[in-house]
Amino acid sequence: MINVKTKEEISILREGGKRLARILQNVGKAVKPGVSTAALNDLAEKLARDGGDEPSLLGYRPRGAKRPYPAAICISINDEVVHGIPNEDPKIVQEGDLVKLDMCLTHNGLITDATITVPAGKISEEAKELLDASRDALYAGIKAARAGKYTGDIGYAIEKSALSAGFPVVEELCGHGVGYKVHEDPYVPNYGEKGMGDKLKAGMVLALEPMLNAGLRDVYLAKDGYTYKTKDGTLSAHFEHTVVITKSGAEILTLAD
Repeated sequence: MINVKTKEEISILREGGKRLARILQNVGKAVKPGVSTAALNDLAEKLARDGGDEPSLLGYRPRGAKRPYPAAICISINDEVVHGIPNEDPKIVQEGDLVKLDMCLTHNGLITDATITVPAGKISEEAKELLDASRDALYAGIKAARAGKYTGDIGYAIEKSALSAGFPVVEELCGHGVGYKVHEDPYVPNYGEKGMGDKLKAGMVLALEPMLNAGLRDVYLAKDGYTYKTKDGTLSAHFEHTVVITKSGAEILTLAD
C-alpha cells in the first residue's frame, strides 16, 4: 500500500530531515584518515539522541534479514556499496577512501532517510568523477519526480544521467517510500522507462538513492548479511535524499538550513 502523508506529517518530516542532514554533515566532517568506523557510528548515535531523536536503523530488521541491524548508521567504504556495519570489526579510514554515510532518523515518530559519500583526504580522479556522477544522478531523479509522473520516469532520469557520465547503476538496490517505516511502498528502481511503474501523487514521501559503480554494476551480499559489495572490487558511490512529491515537483526534506 502506498501512503500519502498529511500536511502535519510532512511538517514533522521536514524538521526531521533537517536534523538528519545536520547529523550527516557533522559525521561527514569527522571522516578523515585514521578515524574508525566505530567512532563515526558513536558520533552519529550521540548526535541523534542529543537532539531527542532515535537512530531508526539501530535494531531494525528488514525483510529477509536473519538479525536486526546492529548500528546507528551504515558506513560503507570503497567497494562496499551499501549497508556496511561500522561497529562489528571496525575499519580504520584510509587516505583516498570513499566513505558512504547512510542514516535514518526518527523524529516525533516519523522517519527520514539520507546518504552522503565523503572523500577521506585526497581521492583519485576516478573516485571524484564517480562521486560527482552519483550526486548528479540523484538530482536528475529528483528533477523528474512530480505528481502525475511515474516511478519509471525517476529511474529513467537517474540511469540516463549515470550512463552519460560513464557509470552503471546498481539494479538490485533501489529507492523506496519512507515515513511511517524505514521501507515503504513504492519501490523506486534506479533504472526504468518513462510512464511505467507506480504513479506519483502529491504527498507521497520517497527516499531516492542511486548507487553507481566505477566498474560493472554487479554486486553481492557479504557474509555479515547486510553489506553489499561490487563483484569486481571497484569503487561505488551513493547519494540519497528524502523528498515529498508535489504538483510542481519534489521538495527535498533532508537539507540542512
